[in-house]
Amino acid sequence: MDMIPLFHNKHIVLGVCGGIAAYKTADLASKLTQAGALVDCILTESATKFIGPVTFAAVTGRAALTDADLWRTDAHVPHVQLGESADLTIIAPATANTLAKLAHGQADNMLSVVALAARCPIILVPAMDGGMWSNAATQANVETLRQRGFNVCGPAMGRMASGLVGAGRMEEPADILGFARVVLGKRSAFSGQKIVVTAGGTHEAIDPVRFIGNRSSGKQGFAIAQAAIDRGADVTLIVGASALPTPFGVTRINVESAQQMCEAVLAASREADALVMAAAVADFQAASQADQKIKKTKDTVDLEVKLVRTPDILQAVKEQREKTSGPRVTIGFAAETQNLLANATSKLHSKGLDLIIANDVSASDAGFAVDTNRVTLLDAGGGVEPLPIMSKAQVAEHVLNRLAALLK
Repeated sequence: MDMIPLFHNKHIVLGVCGGIAAYKTADLASKLTQAGALVDCILTESATKFIGPVTFAAVTGRAALTDADLWRTDAHVPHVQLGESADLTIIAPATANTLAKLAHGQADNMLSVVALAARCPIILVPAMDGGMWSNAATQANVETLRQRGFNVCGPAMGRMASGLVGAGRMEEPADILGFARVVLGKRSAFSGQKIVVTAGGTHEAIDPVRFIGNRSSGKQGFAIAQAAIDRGADVTLIVGASALPTPFGVTRINVESAQQMCEAVLAASREADALVMAAAVADFQAASQADQKIKKTKDTVDLEVKLVRTPDILQAVKEQREKTSGPRVTIGFAAETQNLLANATSKLHSKGLDLIIANDVSASDAGFAVDTNRVTLLDAGGGVEPLPIMSKAQVAEHVLNRLAALLK
């Protein structure tokens, strides 16, 4: 797992309560550490019956704490230090007992004392049997905690340790990590900004089973959407042909054709602060679409398909901006195989863009369907910034840095 800028050197307190789902929390601790966070784990006495502090120390590189540490004489009020220094507190699993303690302000163990002293956002990840979760007392406690500003992640539906199926399973570590990115991002630079991102290719139908398309995977657009979420933006992701999982917190709109994407982009960006058009929209579509599958009648088929241009989305956005002023900033992509800078510069000016990201998609280590990219950023003022080969997540960070400057 790559380091995630949002988590770099962030101090996270990870509380672990007594439930079978505690084994998942070790994976969460590892993921947070790999993402760049400094993770201090606190285990309740019950948690130690399921998993030991040595496990968490091994995956975080930092000593895990238990109730015994509340009475240490070699540290000055450790619970206050942890509560004051943490950027984020996550309690996973959060049992019914701990939820009740927090709702009523009890502080009789290390975890509850730290939670009471915390000055940072707190994420609760409930995990318990279905009957315990649906119990009126638990629901009342959770509602009280929500009203006090606690962030509740889950629980999920599924099979529980009892063998029953229902709501009560702890969310998976990857989903908790995504939830944490949204919570931390709320304090970042793009908080309150509305950003529309497009990703993936479009499919232009020839008949009910065949289409004209391209090789776009959507990875770069998804990376930009995630980076925008990390910075606190309200993100709408308009997706063509891509099966990538939706970043947590993103509003996803699935489309198929260029016409559908055009309509979705114009509607979503009308009141947006920024549009990042990372999708690889097909330039051509069949002039007419067959109602039924075109059948083969012999070994060689003389099939002629007349092509016409698809809607020019960026041109439509330019015209919308001139009428309504939205979006405030428009960023485009130029996927080329030759004359990269000349073609990108022409597109930058003809579409009225503020910034364009040019990439040579003929390269084997950049462009479509790979995890790396080599791009050049060109702005409306004539600036040219070539970037070396890097991950698409790193490219996304550069794009968002430039977007932040443009929004100012």
